[in-house]
Amino acid sequence: MIDQTKLPKSLEYVTYTDYNDVAMAIKNLVIRGAPAIGVAGAFGLVLAALQSSSETIDDFLSDLEKAKEILLETRPTAINLSWGLEQIYDSAFGYAQQDVTVSEIKERLIYVAKQMAEEDVNINKRMGKNGAELFQNNDTIMTHCNAGALATVGYGTALGVIRATKESGKNIKVIATETRPVQQGSRL
Repeated sequence: MIDQTKLPKSLEYVTYTDYNDVAMAIKNLVIRGAPAIGVAGAFGLVLAALQSSSETIDDFLSDLEKAKEILLETRPTAINLSWGLEQIYDSAFGYAQQDVTVSEIKERLIYVAKQMAEEDVNINKRMGKNGAELFQNNDTIMTHCNAGALATVGYGTALGVIRATKESGKNIKVIATETRPVQQGSRL
């Protein structure tokens, strides 16, 4: 992921192999934006699954539950984070009801997280395409807060609409009224 605390002075990518590091990245605003946080949390919980040395399903689910709580504590009011964590945990629980091994569950969770990331991009692009139809050439659009590609897995929500509007050939003006939580937009 991009370390957003380094922008715009440098573009640095960080890789995590430990869910505790993902938790710190969320807490320290290395990653920002509700959709991005949700998917990062999902991948964080997958890392917790991969880190688990439990051999029984019950112990494995217990490990995931503990990791889920640690990740959730980083941003307890972030709805997307809760959603991402629940998607992975519920998938693990569902797979545990089948005749599978812990190792097989881990492999399936990797797939679930990748699908979540892909789905976020697809949803953003559909939102962008649909939203672009609402604007005419030379319109002025006002946006608020962090809603671009950095706030998502890769395309943007509100700024995805603006992006799609520009890609459709329309000339528009954009007014950004706020750049919370740490004025990141004003630095980009």
